[in-house]
Amino acid sequence: MPAPTFRFSTGTVAYPLFLVLSLWVIYWLDVRFGIDTSLLGVYPRKLSGLPGIFLSPWAHATLSHLYQNSLPLLIMLIALFYFYRSVSFRVLFYGLLLSGLFTWVFGRASYHIGASGMVYVLFGFLFFSGIFAKYYRLMALSLAVVFFYGSMIWYVFPIREGVSWEGHLGGFLGGLLLSIVYRKQLKVPVKYHWEEEFFNEGDDDFLRHFDAEGNFLEQIPEIEKEEDGKDIY
Repeated sequence: MPAPTFRFSTGTVAYPLFLVLSLWVIYWLDVRFGIDTSLLGVYPRKLSGLPGIFLSPWAHATLSHLYQNSLPLLIMLIALFYFYRSVSFRVLFYGLLLSGLFTWVFGRASYHIGASGMVYVLFGFLFFSGIFAKYYRLMALSLAVVFFYGSMIWYVFPIREGVSWEGHLGGFLGGLLLSIVYRKQLKVPVKYHWEEEFFNEGDDDFLRHFDAEGNFLEQIPEIEKEEDGKDIY
């Protein structure tokens, strides 16, 4: 099994920066020209609220709301593009879809806005993917996610008025589902050549220095040839 490779590229940082910057540009347009971006949100169980499934992350109520989403989103996006490059765009697309659909079906009758749903998608995906991969670096990433953002889990419950816990829960469950779907494509532990079952069998001159009990031999046995041409000791 080949060793996992994590390679840094321009896209590792460029894509996350572009996505987060786009949130700020939309907010600036809202403030500068008085555009009511709340209409971009998900409005549950109404056809007019369906576009919000994909547009709601670009709508924020306040500057504080935008800032609180931007930093964890940027950090976890970079982690996604660095450690899970092969599935990164699919995780973003389907995560956005799952989070928005969950909110549209189960949410309260109100406009649900903000990128926090995607933050919870990434939180759930990064955490569970590291566990499923069983590779030490990815498991360390899971622990880091829990250490820095573990308190987010409380906001998948309705503990604070005015917060779309439905979007949070939908995002978290979406991240969990995607980590299960893509678990076979995730990085796996390295299996070195010397761990192979039959690695020490065959023509290994080093083993000729020891007897069957592992004792060092001063006299190295000569190699004999069988009729089929194979070397024996």
